[in-house]
Amino acid sequence: MRFLVHLVLPLVASAAGATAAHGQAPLSLERITGAVHIDGLTDDAAWKDITPLPLVVYEPVFRGEMSEYTEIRVAYDDQYLYLSGIMLDGDPEKIRSNSMYRDRYSGDDTFSIILDTFNDRENALWFATNPNGIRLDLTITNDLQYGGPSPFGSVISSAWNTYWDVATTRNTEGWFAEMRIPLSSLGFQDDDGMVVMGMSVHRFISRKNERHVFPATPPNWSMAYAKPSQLQRVSLDGTASRHPVYITPYAAGGASAASMLTNAGSTYNVESDFTTDVGGDVKTNLTDNLTLDLTVNTDFAQAEADDEQVNLTRFSLFFPEKRQFFQQRAGIFEYRTQGRYDRLFHTRQIGLYEERTIPIIGGARLVGRIGTWDTGMINLQTAARDELPSENFGVLRLRRQVFNSNSYLGGIVTSRIGANGTWNWVYGLDGIIRVGGKEYLELKWAQTFDDADIGGDRFHPKNNGYGRVRLERRTQVGLSYIVSTTWEGEAFNPGIGFVSRTGFVQPFVVVGYGWFAAESSRILSSGPRLVVTTYLRNEDRSVESSWYRLAWQFRLKSGATHSLEVEVFDEDLRTPVSFPEDTEVPPGRYAYHVWSWNYTARDGQLFRTDARVSGGSFFDGTNVEFEAEPTWNLSRHVELGATYRFNRVRFPERDVGFYVHLARVRAQIGFTTRISLNTFLQYNTAADALSANLRFRYNFREGNDLWIVYNESRNTNRLRMMPHLPGLDGRTLLLKYTYTFIR
Repeated sequence: MRFLVHLVLPLVASAAGATAAHGQAPLSLERITGAVHIDGLTDDAAWKDITPLPLVVYEPVFRGEMSEYTEIRVAYDDQYLYLSGIMLDGDPEKIRSNSMYRDRYSGDDTFSIILDTFNDRENALWFATNPNGIRLDLTITNDLQYGGPSPFGSVISSAWNTYWDVATTRNTEGWFAEMRIPLSSLGFQDDDGMVVMGMSVHRFISRKNERHVFPATPPNWSMAYAKPSQLQRVSLDGTASRHPVYITPYAAGGASAASMLTNAGSTYNVESDFTTDVGGDVKTNLTDNLTLDLTVNTDFAQAEADDEQVNLTRFSLFFPEKRQFFQQRAGIFEYRTQGRYDRLFHTRQIGLYEERTIPIIGGARLVGRIGTWDTGMINLQTAARDELPSENFGVLRLRRQVFNSNSYLGGIVTSRIGANGTWNWVYGLDGIIRVGGKEYLELKWAQTFDDADIGGDRFHPKNNGYGRVRLERRTQVGLSYIVSTTWEGEAFNPGIGFVSRTGFVQPFVVVGYGWFAAESSRILSSGPRLVVTTYLRNEDRSVESSWYRLAWQFRLKSGATHSLEVEVFDEDLRTPVSFPEDTEVPPGRYAYHVWSWNYTARDGQLFRTDARVSGGSFFDGTNVEFEAEPTWNLSRHVELGATYRFNRVRFPERDVGFYVHLARVRAQIGFTTRISLNTFLQYNTAADALSANLRFRYNFREGNDLWIVYNESRNTNRLRMMPHLPGLDGRTLLLKYTYTFIR
């Protein structure tokens, strides 16, 4: 502890004295004085008085010459933020406009604005459209800092929706767009009528991988133009948003059929059920930057089915959240512990249990800013079901900026209390301190308390505690690194979190170097990245796992990406690990390696395929893996997508092994920008399962929807268990209607 004090205090002093360019006065946005008709024509007289923003080329060559003319204006009045775009194109027939589907990006030309409405340089809202006039609204969290093989899946979410309008037009000169975003749809900090927030705007020409942006943020980080910390600070004077109340009741009904084991346990019978349900949500802004959501008998019938996965590890699978209620401002509740998935709070612990839905009686969520504190509170009550008692789930998250605009300190408390007397409490403290231009120091500490641990020494921090110290240099140009140490006790158990392993010390080092190629090169940027980590058991400091990864990535100016990787694993198994087809790896120490090639296609192609090929040793055997994700935009109304993964695992010395085929097929049909059909078929040989999820949506207007949802799951290997499984596992047909009243 004395070492940490001597390490941290000088860094804090340095951070407190740092004055980055972020201290510059914000840019004053102009007020619009005339009427604006949101028709996509951008010809209203009021726009002529608004000065266009100075745009630069972000990619493929930063500050290069624009191949097409772009003009973007931003303005506001007492109720709305307005955005207009003139996007000329010398070859308008090649403008990409593949999608008519809400919240679906399909490699299109886009026109966007990103707003850090809380001005916290960590989180932002992203509003975008394509030439068809779709609405795409996203949330950005954690300043776009990410980890793991899927770069932005954990920090960008399209599950968030709000109220706003957009219209587009096209002609022989190009395409044009207008947006109108109610200030009441944005949470922001008001200081005597002055609002300051971060902002960036951009136009993307898909077929050329060319992006025009404001402000002129250099590409020193991945997606630097979208990082909340790098946005232009802008001010709105004399604003006072309305605080409408959105009341959204729903009515739902449907039929279901499920195969149930008879009391005798010798066969299955199909049992049918008919259900009707009502409930609803209420949303209101208590202040300009504090939103309250109330929910009663919460329903998630329209949520997309989970992706089938293949587990070739000895840890539990992680499934991301897809329910919209939990996506609203989800970034404030973020508290990662280690790896890509482990966290103190994972919303899928609420209302879901072993693939079953647990009814949510009701609850509330409060998200926003109180004074200088970013605040998030959730309290939900679930009903009892089968062997599960009724439970109450609570979360409180607080954090605030300290020292400089890129540093914060905060804390989180979670609770899970069962009606049968069970309980789990967790607290965590965390902070990120910017100690230099690119260096960040992260500190975390947490403890868990569980009723099952009473009477022993498991309440001691050495058993139920967690801690991390991490120093990181964030950049895509030149030297980057991460040096951290994570420690976790054996009894560390966040009741509404996700933990893959406990009882370890983990030193972790990442070193990378990146540079941009010459302007004449087809390569945009490249560089190596080395990852070294080891898990040491707390009990005796023996090595449980080690992982070494060397990757070299090449980003092309076309937008495609290639990556070559070699990974070396060292695993000390004290218990067997089970895999499909009753294959098992016995206890022992195993060292193995994997080579892989990853390819990500550029967005502008109507038919494109991402791919991964890997092969090498696997414990005491071998594993060959192939994965492809083709996407085909047949027209602006129809997009077909698929994922196919194949694994061939063999253990020659034991003469055992298995094959895995995993296939997902999606068809997204946008009849109009308001009427759509999404079909999702999956087949997984590891689970011997075939499933279908079909969702029809008629969006009359924002907040007013008709959903028809059909789900079916079937067993493809009925003979694997006794008694033999039924062909039909379950089937449901649901109809749901929501209508929002605005008061």
